[in-house]
Amino acid sequence: MQTEMGLIAKKIGMTQLFQDDGTRVSVTVLEAKGNVITAHRTDARDGYTALQVGFHDQKASRLTKAQLAPKRTVRELRVPADTLETHPVGSEVDLDVVFAAGAVVDVTGTSKGKGFQGVIKRHGMRGEKQTHGQHEVYRHGGSIGCRLTPGRVVKGKRMPGQMGNERVTVQNLKIVKVMKDEGLILVSGAIPGGKNGLVTVRHSVKFAARARGNKK
Repeated sequence: MQTEMGLIAKKIGMTQLFQDDGTRVSVTVLEAKGNVITAHRTDARDGYTALQVGFHDQKASRLTKAQLAPKRTVRELRVPADTLETHPVGSEVDLDVVFAAGAVVDVTGTSKGKGFQGVIKRHGMRGEKQTHGQHEVYRHGGSIGCRLTPGRVVKGKRMPGQMGNERVTVQNLKIVKVMKDEGLILVSGAIPGGKNGLVTVRHSVKFAARARGNKK
């Protein structure tokens, strides 16, 4: 039985998987073995209910005595109150308890950093004309405002700047296969970030809301 929570995973890379009908599916391989419940957040004490999940072992020499679980990454996942009872503190989360093949999930991670980029690469602008009379401004953004009204650059104007390296959530991805013994989850399609990057995998918010609406 699946529970309404998520897992922290490490992106291994991408590969392909052949289904029973011969269909080839591009999948992202996520390593999610080793998720441990490190703490509970209760409504009476904290004002909300959540599970604090730890992932990746940390060296004991880098921990203080106040830290209970030697985990490098710790995140909180909002869950219903009844889910706290099924996941006691110190227990390891089984992959097949949280996810199953065919489940629809949202994956959150940090996208690849592209550095400082111009408006053509960052925003997809077409650039200036490359004809007679045009000089050295083929990839410039052009005018950015008027000095009379409003007399300033409007907030949100698309301009050159930092591209990538930001928190991104890709919604409604389908889990193709869960490999419990290997601790792997195969997700159809691409997810944010590069290899060895950490992501958070949760059940789809939109599909969960749709399911609650159908029950009514």
